[in-house]
Amino acid sequence: MNKPWGMLISARLEVQESLRARWFFLYAAVFFGLMLLLALTGISESRVLGFTGLSRLLVTYIQITMAVLPLFILVTTARSLVGDREVGNLEYMLAFPVALRHWYWGKFLGRLLLIVMPVLAALVFAVVYGAVRGIAVPWLHVSLYAGLICALAACFLGLGFFLSSMARSTEISLGTSLVIWLLLVALLDLLLLSVLIRSQFDPAFVVGVALANPLQTFRTASMILFDPQLILLGPASYVILDHFGVPGYVVWALVYPAVLGLVAAAAGFWRFSRTDLV
Repeated sequence: MNKPWGMLISARLEVQESLRARWFFLYAAVFFGLMLLLALTGISESRVLGFTGLSRLLVTYIQITMAVLPLFILVTTARSLVGDREVGNLEYMLAFPVALRHWYWGKFLGRLLLIVMPVLAALVFAVVYGAVRGIAVPWLHVSLYAGLICALAACFLGLGFFLSSMARSTEISLGTSLVIWLLLVALLDLLLLSVLIRSQFDPAFVVGVALANPLQTFRTASMILFDPQLILLGPASYVILDHFGVPGYVVWALVYPAVLGLVAAAAGFWRFSRTDLV
């Protein structure tokens, strides 16, 4: 089956398999519970640094999402391909008349759909909550946040598929994924940048290193929507705004993580298609 229908069939099978594994329901409960908790605690009625209403609610939600979403994607995805190989499911699935590329990318699309649905549904819940309470809905911010979430999900899903295609065991894949997450969250932002600054590197170079981190790109874009001058970033804001501007940086934050994830997924497919699949 060399037609694109093979990709749709593979995506459907991935969705069904993930639903049977029950991780999707736990994942959805985390984000819905988080949004419900933020709404019930009255955070939309508080004011911090000028943020109030749904703006305050979305700022808090998106910052927590940045910490939870990448880790969850890497942990559940890094063992996807290698796990199927270990238990023998991979040999069984590839016995069907579906092209390898359709099976791989269908699996990617199916998992991407499962990942973004609960997070975006929680945003929809926030919009409905604001409408019911008579709170003004910042539609532009909600739309851009939805795009940023999709880009971040595609980025780390691609990294997860790449790690899963490279690893020879589930333990190695999981360990590597955790190291990468820790590197992006802690080492790159705190240690590496501190060393670069103390070594008196060019500020543009230091900011460029930071923005190569998709988590830092996501965080800065989430801030720039409510703080166009990036006052919270301090002097680094001048470098970012001079090189990108607000619209340019938003485009960068939407395109760069998604392209990085697709490149990583493509590299994973290249590796996967040239190794012993069984």
